[in-house]
Parts: sequence; structure tokens; C-alpha cells
Amino acid sequence: MKRPELNQAIKVAIADDHALFRAGVKTALSVKKDVELVAEADNGMQLLNLLKHVEPDVILLDIQMPIMDGIQTLPEIRKEHPHVKVIILSMHNDHSMISKLMEIGANSYLTKNSDSETIYQAIKTCYEQEFFFNELTNKALLTGLRTKRPEIGAPHDVNLTEKELTVLKLMCEEKTTKEIADIVDISPRTVEAIRDKLKTKTGAKSMAGLVMYAVKHGIIEQQQ
Repeated sequence: MKRPELNQAIKVAIADDHALFRAGVKTALSVKKDVELVAEADNGMQLLNLLKHVEPDVILLDIQMPIMDGIQTLPEIRKEHPHVKVIILSMHNDHSMISKLMEIGANSYLTKNSDSETIYQAIKTCYEQEFFFNELTNKALLTGLRTKRPEIGAPHDVNLTEKELTVLKLMCEEKTTKEIADIVDISPRTVEAIRDKLKTKTGAKSMAGLVMYAVKHGIIEQQQ
């Protein structure tokens, strides 16, 4: 689990074309001692240029922006800055869109009417535990399972070891890397290695993809 060093704030960037919304988020976060807003952009291209000079820990990314929107920007962030956490902000709560964005690398998805405390908790949780799941993301992922066809080339008959199954189940229960390590009695580094191996074996590109795979193939039910 990654945590800020003593007296070091979580660095946050925001990309949103509405200046008033950015100002509101900036004001709300300014009272939090462990969060610092380090960059603002009004479109994805401007954000990507800023990322050449600043290194945020978490990005708040709007979907609808001129020049380069959030859907175009997210894959570029993932390619160039794979360790940065990305929280999508949107006026919409379309399940298929949420599911798609979580699969291609978003760490959370919030509607813009979320209160400031929820945004703050999402930032902290994504930074420390990689993902912030809420009722919106959970419903979207489960809805996606009912309509999503298997990806072409995705392995169907994957042989997972007992330890891999246990780790996958605990990940689906939103346990942190340290909690999983303690429960399974292995090191956090080994948990991360197993997570990477699970992604390779299942063809999942993200934690959201692993959750979808686990539910789709009945792994969670089998292990309960």
C-alpha cells in the first residue's frame, strides 16, 4: 500500500473545461492538509503537456472536454504515466461508459454532483489502495457482465492455482495488498506478482477487468 511520506501531500491534477467546477474542487481540497492541487487543465491535450513537467499522484479527469476529451486522454495517461491514478468525473452515469472506462484504466468514476468529501475519499483511496469502488462503479461492472461478449483472443479455460484463486477472491472483496498478504501469509511483493500473473492469464487489463472475469466465470461464488 502506497502512502504519502510524513508531511508529504498527495499531489492532484484536474482536467475540466469548466473553470467554476475546477475552482470549487480546488477550494474544497485546499482545506485538506494531505492533498495538494499541483496542476489544472481545461482539456486533455493541455493536461498531457503539463504532465511533462509535473508528476501528480492522482488525476481528476472530465470526460467531455474540447480539443481532447477524457476518453481519448485516459489511454495516453496509462501509456505514458502508468502509475498515476485516474478518477473520472462526469455529469453522466451511463453504465456502459463507466464499465468501458474502468476496463481501459480508470481507478474510479464519480458524478460531478458528488460532494467534496467523496472526492477527497476517492483521491485518498485510489492513492493508497489503487481503486475506489462505489455503488455506481459496482452496478456498472455487473451490468457490463450481463451484456459484454467475451473478448476475441481472451483465454476461456484458464488454470488458476489455489493461491491465485484465493488472491483473486480477496481482491474482489476490495482487500488491500497488505491485507491480502497478511491473510494468505505471503509478502506484499508476492501479492503484486500474483496480480500481474492473473492479468496475464485472464487477459484482463485492469483490476476492473479481473473483477469482471471473476464474476463472469463464477470464481467468487465458487470460493465463498
